Amino acid sequence: MTKQGTIKVAVVGVGNCFSSLYQGLEYYREHKGQNIPGVMYADIGGYRTSDIEVVATFDVDRRKVGKPTGEAIFALPNCARVFQEKVPAGPTVHMGKPLDGVSDYMQEQPEEFGFRVAKAKPVDVVKVLKESGADILINYLPVGSQEATEFYAQCAIDAGVAFLNCIPVFIASDPKWEQKFIDAGLPLIGDDMRSQVGASVVSQVLQELAFDRGAEVEFHQQLNIGGNTDFNNMMVQSRLASKKKSKENVIRAQNDIRGIPVPEHSLFAGPSTFLPYLKDNKVAYFNIRLRGFGGAPITMDMKLSVQDSENSAGVVIDAIRYLKVARELGVVGSLRGPSAWTQKTPPEQMMYADAKAECEALAKRQLTPSVKKQVA
Repeated sequence: MTKQGTIKVAVVGVGNCFSSLYQGLEYYREHKGQNIPGVMYADIGGYRTSDIEVVATFDVDRRKVGKPTGEAIFALPNCARVFQEKVPAGPTVHMGKPLDGVSDYMQEQPEEFGFRVAKAKPVDVVKVLKESGADILINYLPVGSQEATEFYAQCAIDAGVAFLNCIPVFIASDPKWEQKFIDAGLPLIGDDMRSQVGASVVSQVLQELAFDRGAEVEFHQQLNIGGNTDFNNMMVQSRLASKKKSKENVIRAQNDIRGIPVPEHSLFAGPSTFLPYLKDNKVAYFNIRLRGFGGAPITMDMKLSVQDSENSAGVVIDAIRYLKVARELGVVGSLRGPSAWTQKTPPEQMMYADAKAECEALAKRQLTPSVKKQVA
């Protein structure tokens, strides 16, 4: 089976991450080579970046609702780096349902750092999805949006649309929610997008390195600071719990896979604080303490600095294409390999090489034994 036209995407949350994604779709539109700087895979199942089309967007901020998508991505409080000024106008941003997507704290923040909820009437999301012809709905809501994420996940099911959950509200990794998508004959990927070269994948690879070389991991710390709305939103501690758990899952999983107990108080990963001057620059600090041969101490201290939203955009472009190919092949439920490769809390944690192999097989439209079990 070959590709079937374009991939039509709908998005909830016209924030920094989507701004970088939307700019990137135009930035890479004319790249025809097999090795594209900044993109992991030029071709997945016959689909390239240029095959992705945004057909519907939803938000609740009055500075974005009712505006063309190509204008809304540059509106406050977005602060993602502008690397592609000329973008398509795109669809008009629809008014979504705020639910728990907007905290009181974020509504009380200064104009350039907070949210301002529009007074417009929410649209019928399922109707819009059906009329737009969307293949996939991407969830870019703020961290802590449990009720809102579940609402949009159900909308995707009701509209017959695949779901890509980029935030740490557990849908793809929740058996009950996965079963709902299976019953609807739909694939999904989640939960909580892991960036291209971000703190989580660096932690995973270093943790794997230590174990593979026979070292004992005594302590693994990852502190993150940033200045975008994601970090500001997570200043509300009640919204932070799922994010911290999701980031620590990446590290803990490498112990679990090998059957090695995790020593008490031996790991910490999560946002540390919001520093506005950093804008979309995210800085991660690592401190890893190991015991090597004869119990000799080994210490690693590192710093990683990235543009947070751009760092995730290329991974999302891959996840979109995995979902499209999976749907064409009749695969339903949570995609194990692509979720483990692109997300922090997938339904099944894998080692780096195993997750990559699963993705590369799907990119060639090959069904591995485990994936064949998911074909409807």
